[in-house]
Amino acid sequence: MGVFLGGHWFWLPILIAFGVGYLAGSVPWGLLLARLAGVGDIRAIGSGNIGATNVLRTGRRGLAAATLLLDLAKGFLPVWAAWTWTGPDTAAAAGAGAVVGHCFPIWLGFKGGKGVATATGVILALTPLVVLPALLVFAFAFALTHFVSLGSILAAVVVPIAAWLLGEVQPARLYAVLALIVIVQHRANIVRLLQGREPKTQLSGKRGG
Repeated sequence: MGVFLGGHWFWLPILIAFGVGYLAGSVPWGLLLARLAGVGDIRAIGSGNIGATNVLRTGRRGLAAATLLLDLAKGFLPVWAAWTWTGPDTAAAAGAGAVVGHCFPIWLGFKGGKGVATATGVILALTPLVVLPALLVFAFAFALTHFVSLGSILAAVVVPIAAWLLGEVQPARLYAVLALIVIVQHRANIVRLLQGREPKTQLSGKRGG
């Protein structure tokens, strides 16, 4: 299996993997699908985010589901390919690149999404068992509050802890970095949560009161 994020660094494959991951992650599927479906610019709707949660606010649940699956895939596929062809170090680099690409896409002036779905795809490719406790935490938090942002933040915190407890010590380091990115991308949501102004999300796609 090799040493995950350790041992001898082969910088060229690492940089290539990061670059490929970045390009895959930077495809703004929510924005593209919304335009193709005639919804318009998703950045002018709801929170202005390009992710599945904001697409759901259009009331198009199928469109939101497609966005979610494609955002998962752009995290999963580069990592799976890198692991299959070159090993765990490049897989980690591809995963980091995918999340960075989603959050900071060059095509949109480095203003992208929150990184949750893409990071989940990365985790599914590397350590799928770690996704389960994160999903449970997200589902519990969302069921209680209907705040997607709060569930996402708590799940991001749980992921590196769960990886560590499951013996995936070295992947946990990558997940800690991804969790930090996700939390930083949710900084505006955190402020609104503290101020009591964060909008709730219903499964219908409508905002709650």
